[in-house]
Amino acid sequence: MRYHLRKFAFYLVALWAALTLNFFIPRLMPGNPVDVLLAKIAQRGGAPDPAVRRAYELLLGSHSGESLWSQYLAYLGKLADGDLGISVSVFPAKVSDVIGDALPWTLVLVGVATLVSFLLGTALGMLAGWKRGTWLDSLVPATTVLAAVPYFWLALIFAAVFASALGWFPLNGGYDVVLDPGWTAEFLGSAAYHAALPALTIVVSSAGGWLLGMRNMMVSVASEDYVLAARAKGLRDTRVMVRYAARNAVLPSVAGFAISLGFVVSGSIVTEQVFSYPGIGSKLLQAVQNSDYALMQGIFLVITVAVLGANLAVDLLYGVLDARTRART
Repeated sequence: MRYHLRKFAFYLVALWAALTLNFFIPRLMPGNPVDVLLAKIAQRGGAPDPAVRRAYELLLGSHSGESLWSQYLAYLGKLADGDLGISVSVFPAKVSDVIGDALPWTLVLVGVATLVSFLLGTALGMLAGWKRGTWLDSLVPATTVLAAVPYFWLALIFAAVFASALGWFPLNGGYDVVLDPGWTAEFLGSAAYHAALPALTIVVSSAGGWLLGMRNMMVSVASEDYVLAARAKGLRDTRVMVRYAARNAVLPSVAGFAISLGFVVSGSIVTEQVFSYPGIGSKLLQAVQNSDYALMQGIFLVITVAVLGANLAVDLLYGVLDARTRART
């Protein structure tokens, strides 16, 4: 119990620190969301007067005349009520609505791609480490090279070859624009078709890291006494590999996978930009370009909570899988 209470207390403090940074960092950036919004009005032929500017400042919470401390307390109070503010880049939509529309696209694309790359890389790494010296070892340098290739370059190559040249996949968008979004077989099939190439980019670029890590851990674990004892008992080679070696070798990969799941909600800005995918990464870039403090803070909040939640889950899971982590409690 003390172990769990200590972990929860640590992550509560970490969450407060992250929320504080989430408030101050956007305000230290150059630019003003009110100026961006008024510039859009001016482009349409409008001439906003000082009263309009003051109204937008009060609406967006920018230069409201209050001290930073008062704004900070108001910010925490709004967070407690679930109010993330109004987005400038998608004005007058609420930040919660913008995130709610974009987040499912990213969760499906990056989440499924991360899961597939983890399972594929871990399985191949387990086999390559257990049967080292065979042809499976040739997978290690090949996948390592792919993992070292700049991510944006790989996305551009895939888009040029498989989408533009061969025409196997659509080049942009999350679904066919002639379809109405909904839980229909036609729309879901179109969404899966549009997500296939971005997902393939993520899998190819990240599976090599899981493979290399698992392979090295399997090589290390294979020489442990409990593995040698299991072999001496005459147990089947497959059972020794899975039940004894892989079960312990996979622990670091599980920790890395849980943490990577926390970053799933941040999406992949490069992939979403290359393929014009309507995910949270493209919204974050749009918010930065438009000095949209509220949207930036909302997206950073979702990312922060997801990452901290994933780390907490890893710590609690480690406490279950390995009792040595609770030895001091």
